[in-house]
Amino acid sequence: MEVSKILHMNSGVGDKSYAKNSLLQQKAISMAWPIIKEAIEDFCNENIPTTLTMVDLGCSSGPNTLMIVSKLIEQFHKNLHNKPLQFQIFFNDLPANDFNAIFRSLPNFLEDLKNQIGTDFGNCFFNGVPGSFYGRLFPNKSLHFVHSSYTLHWLSQVPEGMEIINKGNIFIDSTSPENVVEGFYSQFQKDFSLFLKCRGEEIVGGGRMVLTILGRTDEYPTNKDFCYALALLNLAFKNMVAEGILKEEKVDRFNIPNFMPSPEEVKAEVLKEGSFILNELGVSRIDWNFYNTEFDGLNVSVDSSSNIAKCIRSVIEPLLIPHFGEAIVEDLFYRYRKIVKDEMSKKKMEFTNLTISLSKI
Repeated sequence: MEVSKILHMNSGVGDKSYAKNSLLQQKAISMAWPIIKEAIEDFCNENIPTTLTMVDLGCSSGPNTLMIVSKLIEQFHKNLHNKPLQFQIFFNDLPANDFNAIFRSLPNFLEDLKNQIGTDFGNCFFNGVPGSFYGRLFPNKSLHFVHSSYTLHWLSQVPEGMEIINKGNIFIDSTSPENVVEGFYSQFQKDFSLFLKCRGEEIVGGGRMVLTILGRTDEYPTNKDFCYALALLNLAFKNMVAEGILKEEKVDRFNIPNFMPSPEEVKAEVLKEGSFILNELGVSRIDWNFYNTEFDGLNVSVDSSSNIAKCIRSVIEPLLIPHFGEAIVEDLFYRYRKIVKDEMSKKKMEFTNLTISLSKI
């Protein structure tokens, strides 16, 4: 699987698109905002550039992309005492990302921004940067602020040999042998270290970077905290194999290139790579029933299990179709939704987020 060529969120604005099913990611950004805000305040106490260059790595498309950029600009404007500033803003994602949707939204975005903070905040210059962040994307010492949310749990590739040693699973599962866990962890170490090295070369001294990653808090990856959402998707696949709908060999050859690290694993890589000071590492959790909470003010009864399934589908479907074809997708996620609903009726389910605030040495 060539991840960099096929990985992208479902494009467009339809019912199955990422744009329509990314409330979870929006919630994660909102929960990380106090740490982001503090990083901006600290930066502005020490630096006042004439042109401030920022990037959203793994920006995807949809409302979250411009929401975070709007909040960043507004906060910088406030902390620089409302002085006009030139903002250079880069949107980065893999080449298959729906960049056109972002650029079509920019005129309305600028109008909304002017209504929020006035017309004297300065000028914005927008750029799209297609490419993997597991490599260089920008010139040396050209960035002041880097943001990334819900991206770095994606690996650059599936660890080699998983189709042989992780039979019957599409990810790390309770039945996966120990060397599967070691393989995924080793790939994360390589990727995250390279990510830090590249950003260390691109960010100015004293520049800031805030990353929010899907993670876990336990030290044993077979625990449900590792990634229960994918464990349940794995169960849906196993059911289809048991019923003869999918061939076992086909599923064996498919693994999702994800790794959800623990705080200790993240901290170890930051300290080992050496380009950044770790200012803060926060842990937050999002209850899978948060959809009901978000919509309470509208007096709407929401089926959270259906929304969780749609969210996961909008992210995973582009990886499934090249390997399995489109024919299985509806049945797979119909089963997945039922499994999620059943599990949510039995226990509290949560996503674990790690938010890391770093300063370039």
